[in-house]
Amino acid sequence: MSEKKPDAARKAFGHIAPKFAEITDEVLFGDVWERAELSSRDRSLITVTTLIALYRTNEMPYHMKRALQNGLKKEELIEAITHIAFYAGWPAANTAIATAQRVFDEVAKS
Repeated sequence: MSEKKPDAARKAFGHIAPKFAEITDEVLFGDVWERAELSSRDRSLITVTTLIALYRTNEMPYHMKRALQNGLKKEELIEAITHIAFYAGWPAANTAIATAQRVFDEVAKS
């Protein structure tokens, strides 16, 4: 587990859902994401493709940015989206491509 305790959820929505934020920070990002059996890069790839398949558009931008931070390349994200289009459906992939472009643009500006 990393030295710094995750606190992004508490900062984002802890004021309205403190327990949910605590569980998100401590269990999801503090435990599950830190397990040694999969790399953060692999976890990001799995998470992004799952979000695309389930059409979870609210969470896609955050996890696409995190995937880039965890070592996935833009080309790999686009390839994953192209691949999953045949399994999750064309509309889901089309939405993901548009989301990826916004994320790439935002990351390039920062």
